[in-house]
Amino acid sequence: MALTLVLESSIWYAFTVLVVAARVICRKALLGSFRKFQADDVLMILALISNTLFLIAINLLRDRDSNLIDPAHPPDLTAAEIERRIIGSKLVLVVEQTQILTIWLIKACLLFMYSRLTFSRVQILCMKLTAAYAGIGFLVMELLYFAVWCRPFNQYWAVPPNSTQCSAATNHLITNAAFNISSDIFILIIPMPIFLHINIAPRKKAILCGVFTLGLFTIGAAIANKFYSFTEPYGSQWTYWYVRESSTAIIVANIPFLWTIMRFFFRLTSFSGSRATGKVDTPAGGLGAQYGHNAKGIKHNTVISRGSLGGDMNFEPLKSTEDIKYYEDNVPLKIYRRHEIHITCEASDGSESDRLSKDRVSFNI
Repeated sequence: MALTLVLESSIWYAFTVLVVAARVICRKALLGSFRKFQADDVLMILALISNTLFLIAINLLRDRDSNLIDPAHPPDLTAAEIERRIIGSKLVLVVEQTQILTIWLIKACLLFMYSRLTFSRVQILCMKLTAAYAGIGFLVMELLYFAVWCRPFNQYWAVPPNSTQCSAATNHLITNAAFNISSDIFILIIPMPIFLHINIAPRKKAILCGVFTLGLFTIGAAIANKFYSFTEPYGSQWTYWYVRESSTAIIVANIPFLWTIMRFFFRLTSFSGSRATGKVDTPAGGLGAQYGHNAKGIKHNTVISRGSLGGDMNFEPLKSTEDIKYYEDNVPLKIYRRHEIHITCEASDGSESDRLSKDRVSFNI
């Protein structure tokens, strides 16, 4: 039996609140203060608020008709029915705008996160171009929606409207689909070079593949909601896919932070390497190149690690940009270099039987 919209949207909402709460806890633990939250943290909270308003509006809309009237079955509209349809049409406008706001806030969150994770010039350029494309797409789409497609603006809730663009909003849906789906694809492609070259265990690569699968599901949900909006405009299937798209987008954008909180509370290893060893495998142009570890293929024995504020020194290497950010702000950087000198002495009078055994002296500096 299919879930009702109320039940399914409630389940999705519970998941989104859970992952956003986990992100907030993680960021508070790493940064030490809510005042140190970065732009994407604030945008994610705004996205959750926008998504809350969206879910409320779409559930209020489920039992109401709008000014979208099937010409094959025109109803006899009474004054009370017209008033109900006016309210439903206004809810359609609220649903559309809050869903758009949620999706584009999530895009901004991901791009801000990428700005801290991408290091190669090509990736940075791609990220900037994608950000510009998404921003311009949002402005163009909203300008067309509010100022072009339906004039005057109050025709969006007029019953009946003077144009199908004020009820079916076909041109707006096409514009939205074009900018939304294409920008999602660009955002999904940006980190691919890192994940393709990173040297991690198959189990952890499987987790990353799961994240990308959810990202693809978000794109699929965006395609599905437009498909049902065009093919079944008088049905309700599009409302389910609207909910699925915005909810999975929030979950996908927060998954990278969930691994950090699990490491913090359960002392797990990072995706970059082992917790106990000092070896970190990073792709070309990644953290290693950025912070000098084996930069330009040079091998050395210098370990840049988080130094303790007192007591025994902790030589555990930093394994994520979140750790780096935290220790840059809170713990002085300490660089340790260990030199090992081995001296072998051998004396002999020429006789094999009188050959002295080797003496080995080691110095650790």
